[in-house]
Amino acid sequence: MKTRGLVLLAGTVLLCLVLLTVQARSQSSAPADALAALTAPIQTAVARTGHFAVGAWSTYREWRNVRAENVRLRDEIQRLRTATLQVDETVDENRRLRLLLSLQERLPLATLASEIIAREWGGWVRSLTIGRGRHDGVTRLMAVITPAGLVGRVVEVRHATAIVQLLTDPASTVGAHVVGTRTAGILEGQARGTMRFKFMARDGAGLKVGDLVVASGVGGLIPRGLPIGRIQSIDDRGSALFHFAALSPVVDLSRLEDVLVVMNQGGAPDLTAFFRPGDK
Repeated sequence: MKTRGLVLLAGTVLLCLVLLTVQARSQSSAPADALAALTAPIQTAVARTGHFAVGAWSTYREWRNVRAENVRLRDEIQRLRTATLQVDETVDENRRLRLLLSLQERLPLATLASEIIAREWGGWVRSLTIGRGRHDGVTRLMAVITPAGLVGRVVEVRHATAIVQLLTDPASTVGAHVVGTRTAGILEGQARGTMRFKFMARDGAGLKVGDLVVASGVGGLIPRGLPIGRIQSIDDRGSALFHFAALSPVVDLSRLEDVLVVMNQGGAPDLTAFFRPGDK
């Protein structure tokens, strides 16, 4: 097969030489026409092959350029997304700090701002660690608040940090009353990270879903009027001595970033009017 191809090629070359020789010795155009007719398909094939090769190379280069551009655009989109998230985080942080500063300026109490540096989880958030401690003047049982309301109280103080027991901790109890009806009771943390308000059955007339429950200030440890939660449902136990109401907290305890520690809690007026429970 290989020998036959070589013979065919040699024959073609020989024929071309013969035709060129005849053309050179003759004034007739017939040999030239014959040569042109013979070589035209070859020339056409060679030209098409060249054009195809050039086109294929151009397509490959364009594909590489498009691919590189796609990679660059994806990187740019990712960079812009990251920058957008950083901007959103900065805006949210500025909003929180402005609310905290505004509350500090309004309150007739000395407060100390602090960042939350750790959370203790037990199926839900039970306590927080703040970046303030003994050297900042923090002591046990100080109230911890946000612009929305009461968070909990300090239960352990270290040199530079302190542990805050949240209202939802089952070991937490706070004296409270309902705004409007003035129904007094005890706020209790629950094992599922929720809260309930325990009150005397005879005092529960007029309670309704949506009522605001605030700290009563009994004992002087928690300032009076600090918002705690809103009544979500009422558990009427008939002739039982106590009834209960489930509360939805005014503070999102799982998403806190910054808080205020109330430094001088005694002698404070009712603080209900100083808070906006919708603020985080």
